[in-house]
Amino acid sequence: MLKLKKEDYEKILDHCRKGLPNESCGLLGGTIEGDVKTIEKVYLLTNIDESNEHFSMDPKEQLSAIKDIRQNGYQMIGNFHSHPESPSRPSEEDKRLAFDPNIEYLILSLMDAENPVLRAFGVDKEKNVTVHELQITE
Repeated sequence: MLKLKKEDYEKILDHCRKGLPNESCGLLGGTIEGDVKTIEKVYLLTNIDESNEHFSMDPKEQLSAIKDIRQNGYQMIGNFHSHPESPSRPSEEDKRLAFDPNIEYLILSLMDAENPVLRAFGVDKEKNVTVHELQITE
C-alpha cells in the first residue's frame, strides 16, 4: 500500500494543472515499513521536454531532490507525472522508461479537468504493469 497525505496530493494536482498543456513531473521521497510506503515529501520538478506527450526531469533538480531525500533519511518511493489528455495508466513509453521495478509510478490524468484521477503503478522488469493501492490520508 502507498500512502499520500491530502496536502501532498493537492500539491501534485496544483503543479500538474499549472504545467498544462504539458506533462508535469516530480519525485517522491518517504519511508517504507513492510508493505506500506509512506510519501513524506513531494519534489516538483521541471519537464524540460515541454511536451504534452512525454517528460524528462530537469537533471539538476533531480539530483538536488535525491540529495534532499538522502539528507532527510528518506528513501526514493517513486515518481509522478501527468497525462493532460489521456487516462491514468502507463503509456508504452512510460513502460519502456520504467527502469526500477521497486518504485511507484504515479500518473495523474487531467483528461477530465473537473475529475482528476491519480493512480499508482508498479512496472516489473518484463514491463508488466500492476495497479497498486493508493490511500490519500489526512
